[in-house]
Formats: sequence, structure tokens, C-alpha cells
Amino acid sequence: MTLRIIIADDQAMVCAGFRMILSRESDIDVVGEAANGEEAVRLARELRPDVALVDIRMPVMDGLRVTELLAQDEPPTRVVIVTTFDDDETVYAAIGAGASGIVLKDAEPQFLVDAVRTAAGDGALISPSVAARLLRSAAGHPRRRAPAGPPDLPEREAAVVRAVARGLTNAEIADALGLSLSSVKAVLTEARSRRGLRNRTELAIWAWESGLVD
Repeated sequence: MTLRIIIADDQAMVCAGFRMILSRESDIDVVGEAANGEEAVRLARELRPDVALVDIRMPVMDGLRVTELLAQDEPPTRVVIVTTFDDDETVYAAIGAGASGIVLKDAEPQFLVDAVRTAAGDGALISPSVAARLLRSAAGHPRRRAPAGPPDLPEREAAVVRAVARGLTNAEIADALGLSLSSVKAVLTEARSRRGLRNRTELAIWAWESGLVD
């Protein structure tokens, strides 16, 4: 299956660079480019790509608002945020907006490709330095859990959520737990929906903060 991608960045050279990197892949097709956030939303709703690669800082409408709007569509468009900023405010704002990945602009080209493929597969890939910041922050915050201990979940759901929090892909979870890929997806969808979480990154943070994962 060929993945259909749009790129949104107000710098033409950046767009050209991303297009060059992605177009080398036989399973990826860049179907459109946008120079501002408003154009990105219009293009995504018109072309219905699998993933939108979106700069966080753009004119007219920033990447966070683009992500929020596309996450509300049915079906939602997966968004991978691209940024030069890895500060806490930027990271949490991107996750809160519903981003399915965060890639720093100085990342290796293959990481960008992997982030796009992971987002298209309903996963989330985050630049290592950003992921480390998230985990340090989660570990340093008081656990939001009842005094009795971590949340009481059905055994299968707990195992799947723990695996997500440890960074495993759906395929790896299925293999490790002896489940079908569709079962893993169904468990994750139910786990996110019950807690009002929009993506697996938010679910992983919830697992750490609730005490489900040490």
C-alpha cells in the first residue's frame, strides 16, 4: 500500500527537502504541499492523506491548531509535527493537540520516514531527545493514582498498555503477547476511548503517571 502524504511548512527549501527524502521511498507518495496552516487544513480535507507532516510554526494558523482541527475530522488525519523546538511547552502542546509524532528538524532522514510510516499505522514516533524529556517529566511528577496503587485493569488491557508505555509497536505487542494485530488495535482503541485520550503517546504518559508502569 502506498502512503499518501502532505507537507505543510512555510519555508520552500524545507518542503523541498522533506519531499526529496520521502519521495525516495517506494511506498510513500507526497500528494500536496501547503505554505501556511489554513492551506494545510484545506488540503488535508480535500486530499484525505494518510499523514500530514506539519511545521509547528507557520503563518495564518500554527501547526498546533492544524493538528487539533485534523484530529477532530472523521476519520482524523494523522499529524506528525516537525519542529526545531524541544522545550516542555512545545512537546506537551503537540501531544495535547493530538499529534501522532514529533520530529526535530535536525533528525536523521530515516527517522522522518519512520515517523510517517508509524503514524500511518496508528502508532506514534517521537525524536529520542523529546521522548527522554517526556519520560523524565512523567517520572518526576507525583503519580496521579489512588493510594491503593495502580489502576485495576483487565489483564490483557494492562499488558497491552504497559507495552505501549515501553515503546513497542502494535506488531511487537501482538508477537510478545500472542495476540492478533486486530486484537491489539481493538484493545488500544478501547483503552484510549475510555480515558478520553487521543493517541498512544497520551496513553503511554497516562500509564507512567498512574503507576501502571514503574
